[in-house]
Amino acid sequence: MISAKLNVVNNMEIQRNGITALKDALGVTGALKFLEQFDRGGYGDYTAEKYQNEEPEPTDEEIRRMFGQ
Repeated sequence: MISAKLNVVNNMEIQRNGITALKDALGVTGALKFLEQFDRGGYGDYTAEKYQNEEPEPTDEEIRRMFGQ
C-alpha cells in the first residue's frame, strides 16, 4: 500500500482528491456503487414531511411578551 500525504486547502480539493482516490482504488463503477450507499436522496415526501413538526406561528400577543411590551 502506498501512503501519500495530500496538501489540502479547501473542501473542493478534499472532494476532488477523495473522488480521485475512490476511482483509483475501486474503479469508476466501484466508486459509484460506494457513493450510492450514502445517498439517501429521492425517498419520502418532502413537501408533506416538512410541515409535520412545524410549530404554529406566535400570536401578536406572544411576540409582544417576548419583547417585553
